[in-house]
Amino acid sequence: MSNVNIKRAIENIRESTTVYTPVIEIIINAIQAIEETKRQDGIVWIRAIRSKQEELDGSERSIVGFIIEDNGIGFTDAHRDSFDTLYSDLKIKEGGKGFGRFTCLKYFSDLIVESFYQENDCIKFRSFSMGKDQDIIVNETIIDVEKDKPSSTTIRLVNLKKKGAFEKKLSTIARNIVERILPYFITEGYKCPKIYLAEEDKNGVICLNDFLEDSATSDKIQELENSKNVFTITDKVSSLEFQIRLFKFYSPRNQKSRISLVANEREVTVTPLYKYIPEFEEDFYDIYMDDQGQHEKNFIVKAYVFGTYLDENVSLERGGFEFSQVNPSLSHQVSQSDIEKRAAEITKNIMGEEIRSRQEKKRKLVQSYVDSKAPWHKELVVNIDITNLPYNPSEQEIELRLQAEKFSREVEIRKDVENVLNKTSLDNVQGKVSDIISKVSGNSKNDLIHYVALRKIILELLEKSLHKDENGKYSSEGLVHDIIFPRKGDSDTTPFSEHNLWLLDERLNFSWYISSDKTLNGKQSERPDLLIYNNRVVFRGDNEPSNPITIFEFKKPFRDDFVNLSSKEDPVQQIIRYVNDIRDGIYQTTEGRKILVNQNTPFYGYIICDLTQKVERWLEREKDFKPMPDRLGWFHWMDNNNLYIEVISWDKIVKDANMRNRIFFQKLGLA
Repeated sequence: MSNVNIKRAIENIRESTTVYTPVIEIIINAIQAIEETKRQDGIVWIRAIRSKQEELDGSERSIVGFIIEDNGIGFTDAHRDSFDTLYSDLKIKEGGKGFGRFTCLKYFSDLIVESFYQENDCIKFRSFSMGKDQDIIVNETIIDVEKDKPSSTTIRLVNLKKKGAFEKKLSTIARNIVERILPYFITEGYKCPKIYLAEEDKNGVICLNDFLEDSATSDKIQELENSKNVFTITDKVSSLEFQIRLFKFYSPRNQKSRISLVANEREVTVTPLYKYIPEFEEDFYDIYMDDQGQHEKNFIVKAYVFGTYLDENVSLERGGFEFSQVNPSLSHQVSQSDIEKRAAEITKNIMGEEIRSRQEKKRKLVQSYVDSKAPWHKELVVNIDITNLPYNPSEQEIELRLQAEKFSREVEIRKDVENVLNKTSLDNVQGKVSDIISKVSGNSKNDLIHYVALRKIILELLEKSLHKDENGKYSSEGLVHDIIFPRKGDSDTTPFSEHNLWLLDERLNFSWYISSDKTLNGKQSERPDLLIYNNRVVFRGDNEPSNPITIFEFKKPFRDDFVNLSSKEDPVQQIIRYVNDIRDGIYQTTEGRKILVNQNTPFYGYIICDLTQKVERWLEREKDFKPMPDRLGWFHWMDNNNLYIEVISWDKIVKDANMRNRIFFQKLGLA
């Protein structure tokens, strides 16, 4: 009679177990029971119990339990007492932990045992259930039966706790079981008992052994030749030896290639291979011929790793290992990832040509992205390591990898510079200095290419914003203004990198102070609607009286009502008034500094609008402006204000900006 807190034992089972864990536990016990008899005709039957309740959609009924039968030694007194003992050591040589049966009650409500076994010259029948309170064995009965009854055991795992936890198709369940106990089928010199999976009435029989006996069938398993099937990992104490065997699993459905760590002939952990080698993320394909012609057969690769280190360190529930998954510890110098990395490299080498082809495809994707969308990275992409980049990377993933490489190179440059500067003598550092200069030049070149490419994008955006949309309307009133310089901003709040004054004039990038759609007197004053972009923009170099002040007025594409007599938005008069206010000292910078001017301070005014016929007549007849040779602009000199004004079309802005940058676009292949 036992006294175990069974409920607590079950609650403490780690989450690394799965619904298959108890099924595999019972199957392994059945195999071991047959091994004890040394018989060559061992058979294990796994019969699926389906729910009595019909599915609403008419599909197959859910699986709610299993009946597992074997013709092994049976539940002798020794096996019965071992079952009744927590952490029994009866099967310690086979790697038994004496705990596996507790995982059964984690996933099933009941475990029932019925067994025929021999005791001396008698055949007895024993039945019992696994308890759920303090006693491991409950409701036990033992009776004598006829002498010619062969030994056997039937275990029922019934009343699955989570409905739908198992797949409905027996073929899928068979495949999953085979993967977990594959070592029993592949061990040299060992003959695994026949294992059958079927419905409860033994219809729909599937022989699990056949999965490895006929590789021509599409859903079978085939071993890959591997000359280097042993590898070692050296820790601080000794060298640990592992064996690896590789298999093709055909028709994998939604499964991925993976690494299985095996302990005591059972699969314990499963890790996707693409975690270490991204090229394993997709299926592989074999070509085969039949009477119908040529076909493709998809498969994944699964690497099984064996070793004493794994056998000795498997967890109690067989859902993991006692050593760390990632980092070595004082007690275990080799981690799970150490083993898996080595296994992944070996698998990669075995699949060599296919993996190299996929890596080349990935490199071409990166190169294509750089060529078409990020030419500033051309210097980086030459020698960049993209090993850990996903197999089919998104543009964002490629860009992040390139940015990481750029940052890494900048860190390396800074370290090299520090090393050179920390030397007491600069003798014999000429070569190092040249190398540093070369690296700096390369990174600076990338930044310049990036900057020029962004200019191309901005120009295309500006040009598009000047066109009608599908509804025949032009862009919103503030869009063009914001492309050139954000409204409600100034040079204090809008850094050089966030405006595009080069669209108007390259010299404006070096202005000392910029105000966009802001009053400069620090007071409230009337202003046009915020969405109208005929608000003033002021530019200036250093705050010296001799430096010019530049004022811009923007008008919506194809807007020309400002020339009407009734309009209060005459841009020429607005610029003149603004110049006079600056001359009179009305305005200050946001820092409270006076804008310094004198009688000789030059002023430049620019009005950007579309030159409709109405606007051109207005400029010529009422404002006395002269046309430029290309007729895309008009100009006028106002001597009394020391003010030069140009009215420029949006087309000219785009045309001139493209012309100034064309040589750079051509050099980058963007023109």
